[in-house]
Amino acid sequence: MGLKGFVEGGIASIVAGCSTHPLDLIKVRLQLQGESAAAAPALRPALAFPGSSPIAIPHSNPSLRRPGFLSVGAQILRAEGPSALFSGISATILRQTLYSTTRMGLYDILKTKMSSEGTAAALPLHKKIAAGLIAGAVGAAVGNPADVAMVRMQADGRLPIADRRNYRGVADALGQMLRSEGLGSLWRGSALTVNRAMIVTASQLATYDEAKEAIIGRRLLPDGLPTHVAASFAAGLVAAVASNPVDVVKTRVMNMRVEKGKAPPYTGAIDCVVKTVKAEGPMALYKGFIPTVSRQGPFTIVLFVTLEQVRSLLKEF
Repeated sequence: MGLKGFVEGGIASIVAGCSTHPLDLIKVRLQLQGESAAAAPALRPALAFPGSSPIAIPHSNPSLRRPGFLSVGAQILRAEGPSALFSGISATILRQTLYSTTRMGLYDILKTKMSSEGTAAALPLHKKIAAGLIAGAVGAAVGNPADVAMVRMQADGRLPIADRRNYRGVADALGQMLRSEGLGSLWRGSALTVNRAMIVTASQLATYDEAKEAIIGRRLLPDGLPTHVAASFAAGLVAAVASNPVDVVKTRVMNMRVEKGKAPPYTGAIDCVVKTVKAEGPMALYKGFIPTVSRQGPFTIVLFVTLEQVRSLLKEF
């Protein structure tokens, strides 16, 4: 497999990431809903009305009904325009190039190494999960700077105009973070990123392999597009359920504004969980679940269908 697995996984991941980017952006906006003024200064969404300036709306009252998936998407279109749905796309491309290329290629290598037969074909589920955990951790560590930039670029449009970071692209975002917040800011939330990536990679890749093998082994469907789509759908659902709480906390920690001379809104993941649950209730950890599923499903389907096609095209290499 070697380098070929990294190339195949990278191409499939970039295609999947770009095609589902708007869904990921809506998910990030939903996950940031409800942050109190104390926990996230100046991170309240701005609503724009025709002929007026954006108005900051506080989130301090958790009992207020907040917009859902379609409402947030429509709000972005009205207030920021269609192009806003692709805010942070350059960071997504960089993230998939670093993170997903690493995890997909390494997963294939580890599966082969862990197999006593020297092939990944008959690997038991627990070994697939172990390979996914390791591959996800390494990939997340490599791709964390792009992940931070992507979250910030996706979240920027929800701020009042005066508080926006206005990154011109992923390179500008990384440069500004380095200059104003130091090298450590590029790995802010890295523990959460690693934990989430381990959960997503293990559940997503292992579930896909297991489901595909079960469908073919029981002769429910032949090895083809319908099988790939069915296995991908199962993998996306499992990954969304398993990773959503970590994803919410990761999004909030990465997006928080840290001002010099002031304590950060969150001191870490546990503090973020405690403040979120205390202010908004336990189900706040599943904010953005519908768009997470809506994004994970298509993303996973596009990822694995593209991967199978790329493998077919590159099988002679």
